[in-house]
Amino acid sequence: MSNAKKVVIALGGNALEDKGLPPTSDSQLEVVKKTADYIAEISCKGYEIAIAHGNGPQVGRILLSSEAGKDVTPAMPFDVCGAMSQGYIGYHIQQGLKYALNKRNKNTPVVSLVTQVVVEKNDAAFKNPTKPIGPFYTEEEAKKLTEEKGYIMKEDAGRGFRRVVPSPIPRKIVELHSVKQLWDSTIVITVGGGGIPVIEKEDGTLEGVAAVIDKDLAAERLAEDVGADILMILTEVEKVSINFKKPNQEDLSHMTVAQAAQLIEEGHFAPGSMLPKVQAAIKFVRSNPDKKAIITSLYKAVEALEGTAGTVITFA
Repeated sequence: MSNAKKVVIALGGNALEDKGLPPTSDSQLEVVKKTADYIAEISCKGYEIAIAHGNGPQVGRILLSSEAGKDVTPAMPFDVCGAMSQGYIGYHIQQGLKYALNKRNKNTPVVSLVTQVVVEKNDAAFKNPTKPIGPFYTEEEAKKLTEEKGYIMKEDAGRGFRRVVPSPIPRKIVELHSVKQLWDSTIVITVGGGGIPVIEKEDGTLEGVAAVIDKDLAAERLAEDVGADILMILTEVEKVSINFKKPNQEDLSHMTVAQAAQLIEEGHFAPGSMLPKVQAAIKFVRSNPDKKAIITSLYKAVEALEGTAGTVITFA
């Protein structure tokens, strides 16, 4: 068995899309190629890695395309759209990462696994949808969508209205055994978009549900289950901050689990943004006090692993 440290990397939206570029497949591939260079560098430094990623904008666009063409071909349900997003995002990461590894003379296979994640059918999230997906709408458009399609629409930070869906807690990764089997030889891209949310029925079958699992919490579930040493959550900022974007903003290089929990209590981290990242970090470290979590930017990932960048969360 290898003595290399195991790292689960959760990629944020900026690792897949550039807000300054059109949201096309070609643009995404170009951004992913740059992202892959940083991930390949981590692999080449001797870490064993698996990759999780978000899918918020992509699954929203797939859903829109499906619904726009419903008069020609049947619209796909939300869980199927999630599976489609796993496929095409994973395909881009596979291409970009394999090229980046080959450039470094490292012939490690890279595969994407269509991954289901079990959630509980009575999860409180189903009664209070909060996860925004898809584009922004005016108030008038939002009302029309609610009337015509039964969507739940919520105003999003002054930017307009968006459809929201439930975000239940990930309980079990269905394809975990396959991830473990592949681990020693292959870089696996898994729990894409937080995984396809499914519920276990009484007869043992699985049924997809219209929801989005937070990708940071899914990455945390994965990191626990594979016995990772480090959960690395990559986002747009180098460090976690308190008083974010205020004159007294303070960037944090280190937090203990207790300090992080206290800062959550004080309301420092925005829901749907930094909050789930810190929550995932706390959960991972609590599961094994010898482990650590890192929150940083893609561009500082290598330095963060070496201890010179990012925010590190430890038990004490």
